[in-house]
Amino acid sequence: MNIPRRAILLAAAAVAAPSLRAQATGWPNKTLRIVVPYPPGGSSDIIARAISQPLSEALRQSVIVENKPGANGNLGADLVAKSQPDGYAMLLCDTGALAISPSVYTRLQFDPSKDLRGVTMLAYSPHLLVVHPSVQASNLKELVALSKQKELNFAVSATGGAPHLAGVALERASGARWQYVPYKGGAQAIQDTIAGQTQVMMNGMLATLPHVQSGKLKVLGVSKRSRMPLIGEVPTIAEQGVAGFESGTWQGMLVANGTPAGIVQQLNAELIRVIRSPDVRARLAGQGAEVVTMTPAEQDRFFGVERSRWAQVVAQANIKLD
Repeated sequence: MNIPRRAILLAAAAVAAPSLRAQATGWPNKTLRIVVPYPPGGSSDIIARAISQPLSEALRQSVIVENKPGANGNLGADLVAKSQPDGYAMLLCDTGALAISPSVYTRLQFDPSKDLRGVTMLAYSPHLLVVHPSVQASNLKELVALSKQKELNFAVSATGGAPHLAGVALERASGARWQYVPYKGGAQAIQDTIAGQTQVMMNGMLATLPHVQSGKLKVLGVSKRSRMPLIGEVPTIAEQGVAGFESGTWQGMLVANGTPAGIVQQLNAELIRVIRSPDVRARLAGQGAEVVTMTPAEQDRFFGVERSRWAQVVAQANIKLD
């Protein structure tokens, strides 16, 4: 079949368009940073490391991952919020620092709605309700009954974070009783639960599922409206008597407000291309994360809705931190 030379040239130009745009604008011309405001090993960190190399290849510049933990994600978020608005510092963060912290912290050093702007959402994973294998419960009902007979320590990856508030909401709705033990990140909370120092936790499926699959943790429920095909035998929490219960971890990429629209759009296009690529999508799906992408405006609206929703939960739980 003969294909006209003009058609071939047009097709080639379309493929080369992103890199040509980058060359024309001169951006990027130095190393980019993905700031993860949590310790290594958590859901945000896993996603950052999954996309950093393909994003580097797409932008033809080095992309490094920097873990900047502290203050439940607020330290790293504040760092990017106050960075030069040029797109070289990106924040890969979840709903904790962006949608919950404004209601939890009385003195937050940045305003997520004013100091950051969305680039795109990247992924969503529901929370898993897991226990140490020695806990004598095989479902939520048995766990609730056990919690009334003996003290159970509930590992909290970050005080006032989404898993913590999900645990509070589940405790109130189910009648369970447990003592909350705060940690500085999901990875350490998981390790202490594996070690038996804490007995119960809720955490993002992306970081938690590998430990369930290895037998180090026992899963009792998933906080999604419908079952997850990857663990289809595990019932939802809603199925186990807590009607409508749903919670999870959303990861998105953001930059400092004031970053030029052209750079934001370029990052949006490249990040969506990378996160939707078969290799990255399959890698994340194998750990229970669903790829979710948005326009910058859609992401900003999403976090605005989330801030309003979590403000009500925080008020009901009466959680305040300095």
